[in-house]
Amino acid sequence: MSKVVKFGGSSLASAEQFQKVGEIIRADKHRRYVVPSAPGKRNPKDTKVTDMLYACYALADADQDFSKELKEIQARYDEIIKGLKLQLSLKDEFATIEAKFKEKAGKDYAASRGEYLNGIVMAKYLGYEFIDAATVIFFDEKGEFDADRTDAVLSEKLKSCRQAVIPGFYGSLPDGAVKTFSRGGSDVTGSIVAKAAGADVYENWTDVSGFMIADPRIIDHPESIEVITYKELRELSYMGASVLHEDAIFPVRQQGIPINIKNTNAPEDTGTWIVGSTCQKSKYVITGIAGKKGFCSINIEKDMMNAEIGFGRKVLQAFEDQEISFEHVPSGIDTMTVFVHQDEFMNKEQQVVAGIHRLAQPDNIEIESDIALIAVVGRGMKSARGTAGRIFSALAHSHVNVKMIDQGSSEQNIIIGVSDEDFETAIKAIYSIFVETRI
Repeated sequence: MSKVVKFGGSSLASAEQFQKVGEIIRADKHRRYVVPSAPGKRNPKDTKVTDMLYACYALADADQDFSKELKEIQARYDEIIKGLKLQLSLKDEFATIEAKFKEKAGKDYAASRGEYLNGIVMAKYLGYEFIDAATVIFFDEKGEFDADRTDAVLSEKLKSCRQAVIPGFYGSLPDGAVKTFSRGGSDVTGSIVAKAAGADVYENWTDVSGFMIADPRIIDHPESIEVITYKELRELSYMGASVLHEDAIFPVRQQGIPINIKNTNAPEDTGTWIVGSTCQKSKYVITGIAGKKGFCSINIEKDMMNAEIGFGRKVLQAFEDQEISFEHVPSGIDTMTVFVHQDEFMNKEQQVVAGIHRLAQPDNIEIESDIALIAVVGRGMKSARGTAGRIFSALAHSHVNVKMIDQGSSEQNIIIGVSDEDFETAIKAIYSIFVETRI
């Protein structure tokens, strides 16, 4: 049996946190492959090392002196090394980083050094082998992740390595240059390593005890989710739930490897299990609630629209021509509404409107901004009657006007559109009706 364990930045922000992580890893001999993030914040006013690296490189890129900023980053690592009483110096590594910054090695190289250096420290602390992610995780010429090459090289490497530390967040391009995943990419690295290792479990350690049903910044002490499916997680992650990077699901999903979200500061907590499928029923009808603000709705009206073949394609062509992706497209007999990200749409608004008029010849177009979309997700909704009715009732009772409701064909998610100003109120109302007043 083998486990891949990934630790987030808050879990590795200080020597004290490193010690907690060491105890967790050593408590289970099956925790063989470790994926660390860069050191996070030590306190609310602190700065993440990755952000420090971005700021430092910005100075280098502008041909300004960055020595002070680089020394501050080195001090963060020296503090951890000293606290762990390790015989380790990163002097040569920082000399290389300084030279690379002067050569303008790029933002991706700069950002990746946080994980790279933390990986060296972690490997030394655990007595594990260090594997530079740039040598086993690959991107193609277009900057897309090369799953086949990565899996082949990484699988072969891990066969001869019983215990190893592989830094998260980055890999390399065909020319050897460092390339990073998007923010939160260490989650993706952990999933890639789990697949390559044929792991039985991928443990993702963070500063919360698993997924919460709703955002704790909106709901005070929300209930936790015990078991969630990949599909449910994908829906919630896409709509803003931020415990796990949404792309981290795919590598392990292909192999049926479960993910266990755990809390470094409360390792005894069960956390949340993320699985392909399960016969376990949800504690509540819903599994989770998540949402985002900042959408626009473009409502297109035309008599007998439903009888006009290709009308929808013509409308969406106007968005495609301006390189704008859509979120949802609910429609009626004579109406069709397209929801898009407001920040993408605003500067191209009139081009899109002109395109719709030219391509689809509608009777009327109305645009509304400052809309929030909320996803109510749950496998239990499929067998529960009146779910949508309960949502409407809860929102009406809280004086929230519903601008859109769209239920997926899987019957596992319902998307609700409300005004940005009603966003928090709506989530509280939905949480209350399904969790606090559960029947």
